Amino acid sequence: MQITFYKYQGTGNDFIMIDNRQNLFPKNEHKLISRLCDRKFGIGADGLILLEASDNYDFTMKYYNADGNEGSMCGNGGRCIVAFANFLKIINTNTIFNAVDGVHKANIVGDLVSLKMNDVSTIKEFSDELFLDTGSPHHITYVNNISSVDVKSKGKEIRYGAPYLEKGTNVNFVEQKNENTFSVRTYERGVENETLSCGTGVTAVAIASHRAKKTNQNTIILETLGGSLEVSFTCDNNYYKNVFLKGKASLVYSGTIEI
Repeated sequence: MQITFYKYQGTGNDFIMIDNRQNLFPKNEHKLISRLCDRKFGIGADGLILLEASDNYDFTMKYYNADGNEGSMCGNGGRCIVAFANFLKIINTNTIFNAVDGVHKANIVGDLVSLKMNDVSTIKEFSDELFLDTGSPHHITYVNNISSVDVKSKGKEIRYGAPYLEKGTNVNFVEQKNENTFSVRTYERGVENETLSCGTGVTAVAIASHRAKKTNQNTIILETLGGSLEVSFTCDNNYYKNVFLKGKASLVYSGTIEI
């Protein structure tokens, strides 16, 4: 069977997008998804996303990690699927769609997508490290020289270590640049390597940095290897709401492939 795919990227976090509103893609074939995401034997991507029909919303987002398994929420993937839905003329400027962690609102103007993320109420703090869930679980550790960090080896160690073990976590290394700017490098589970950017990761870093009193700003700039993202929020008695992830998302190319 031949399928049409679209390659999208958001600050270097890249995804294979497939319009699956007719439910024709064999999404239970995890080895196929892994092969399509392989950068040498497939199309190559950090993950694969299916745009599917929804009874109550504009569409449904189904996200799969590069290892072929269905993943938790992906913030940059969420921004990219909004751009994809706009390209398909399913939506115009505003949208409401369903994802694995619930319903999300978003807005797109040109290639700039602002995605509403889930509220966050629980943040675990230990020493100079934090853990929270922004649709995906994230461990955050602050460093002095982020460019010297061996993200793959150190990230893998934390990802499988206590208290995360089998379930694992994503791992973010963070260096503060100024009052409202932080550099972030992320080890993503499912990819099992460093990615150029992680949307739920930078969202977690922004909220955690505010909680740890490293900043008193509620609009934070996150610098990743793939570019800059903006996270804004309101905080009410350590409860974070109106959380928005904002940045560019764009089509790279499209094509067909035999599966």
